Amino acid sequence: MCGIVGYIGHRDAYPIIVKGLQRLEYRGYDSAGIALYDGTSINLSKTKGKVEDLKNKAEKGISLTGNLGVGHTRWATHGVPNDVNSHPHYSNSGDLVIIHNGIIENYESIKKELTKRGYTFKSDTDTEVLVNLIEEVKKTEEVKLGQAVQIALNQVVGAYAIAVFDKQKPDEIVVAKLGSPLAIGIGENEFFIASDASPFIEFTNNAVYLEDQEMAIVRLGKEIKLRKIKDDAIAYPKILELQLNLEQIEKGGYDHFMLKEIYEQPHAILDTYRGRLLADQGIIRMAGIDQHLEKFVNANRIIIVACGTSWHAGLVAEYIFEDLARIPVEVEYASEFRYRNPVITDKDVLIAISQSGETADTLAAIKLAKEKGAFVFGVCNVVGSSIARETDAGAYTHAGPEIGVASTKAFTTQITILTLMALKLGKEKGEFSESKFHEYLAELENIPAKVQIALESNPLIEIIADVYKDSSNCLYLGRGYNFPVALEGALKLKEISYIHAEGYPAAEMKHGPIALIDEQMPVIVIATNKGHYEKVVSNIQEIKSRKGMIIAVVTEGDEQVTELADHVVEIPETIESLTPLLTTIPLQLLSYHIAVMRNCNVDQPRNLAKSVTVE
Repeated sequence: MCGIVGYIGHRDAYPIIVKGLQRLEYRGYDSAGIALYDGTSINLSKTKGKVEDLKNKAEKGISLTGNLGVGHTRWATHGVPNDVNSHPHYSNSGDLVIIHNGIIENYESIKKELTKRGYTFKSDTDTEVLVNLIEEVKKTEEVKLGQAVQIALNQVVGAYAIAVFDKQKPDEIVVAKLGSPLAIGIGENEFFIASDASPFIEFTNNAVYLEDQEMAIVRLGKEIKLRKIKDDAIAYPKILELQLNLEQIEKGGYDHFMLKEIYEQPHAILDTYRGRLLADQGIIRMAGIDQHLEKFVNANRIIIVACGTSWHAGLVAEYIFEDLARIPVEVEYASEFRYRNPVITDKDVLIAISQSGETADTLAAIKLAKEKGAFVFGVCNVVGSSIARETDAGAYTHAGPEIGVASTKAFTTQITILTLMALKLGKEKGEFSESKFHEYLAELENIPAKVQIALESNPLIEIIADVYKDSSNCLYLGRGYNFPVALEGALKLKEISYIHAEGYPAAEMKHGPIALIDEQMPVIVIATNKGHYEKVVSNIQEIKSRKGMIIAVVTEGDEQVTELADHVVEIPETIESLTPLLTTIPLQLLSYHIAVMRNCNVDQPRNLAKSVTVE
């Protein structure tokens, strides 16, 4: 969601903050702002629109000097996107400046009380209320800024990651976190503050990730001081060495991050199973499973919670776990699971899936499951993220940064991890023969090369995209393991091209969607030669009889579907349970090319954020 960047040290703050905001653009936003302290006054510039708009406005309108500053990209919650509601926000005195990611739920009651005490408000935001609450506490309690922030946060309800500074004490920034990510980069007598490490990776590899209900005072010439917000207990910072590098977060010659990330999938899948999959020895090593094997083997069921693309990966995992490990699986939207009083016991295993490791609904589901005694396993990509810290055990996908809002390599690497888990548990439970196990391992090891082959269809897919770029609607059909891939393909198209698209199990077409089919309706059908191939062929024939346009994803060498379809994209042969790792590739490329041809912002589609850190 919102992006936070701050700097205090010996360098000019402006270029660090602006470049940092640009690196956080993937989070999604509608406005941006910056505040710099030049030793005498605070210089503020903010605007509706993109960071580039902010850059142009700031460089024409304010002094850019100063070694202290904060910047923000806002995704509107309270108040429409405009210049006034953009962050940073001042307190009434003009001394305090704040940036904030999250939602203060009880801001209206606080605002009424502050209004009675003479405070006025320029914006419609909850954030301006918070900074004035901090100022009121600081004034009435006669305390320092850090204490004022702590007292104020104990009076608010909601989620937040904040950075606050006081121009009367310009050698420190106070930061705090509850439910939204916040990292502090540690340099030589300088500190960087950001929603993730990407804004400061070129300056330092050392970072502290705040835990929920923690705050820190970042002061020049001093070590970071961490405290618990609720009880004022001292917390001890864990300094992590970052695994991110600058090259990973640049486009590397590609026109868009999304295309770069699509093409990174062979390497990303390899990195996901590297060190875990030892096919020649017939071994899968996963410490998070090995250390808690009995929890999985004796589980009554596995509950998978996730949102968006990760939920689709969970649906694929449902097929994989039940097929290979014979463990019952339920897949839940995290946003619904947390509110429906689910039946959970200490015999259940909950698997939480999130690319960022910061998804608010998934984190809430984790806490609920732990309260009820379930064992919680996390699958995420970001080292040190909240989900990685909140779960009992877990596995990183090691996919590298995913900057494009529309997830691509997150989907395939999550499926890779979940497949490794299912294979390991199935072997432990004796659900298949040794020879079958070795066959699966060998084929999974070959998947990166086969994904690379699937990517070679890109020129053909670009031609197909040109035919259908002006469509208003689209259907995606799949069966078995590839039904979730149909859902994911439809999501990608609607996310980045704004074409209405729906995914269905192919057999459900006759229960409603077939009424939509005519010569204007493109239908993407996943028709590999596995599972229910003949039934999918029948579905295709039904579409053709109604003049529907068919784009088919088929196994190489297919003849039957090729005769029926208007366009055919081939993928290499593989085991049925691994087909989603290949069938999703053409669908990602199709969505990408259609969006580009429609002049859509592929990496930052409208109204969307990469990581949904608030409800």
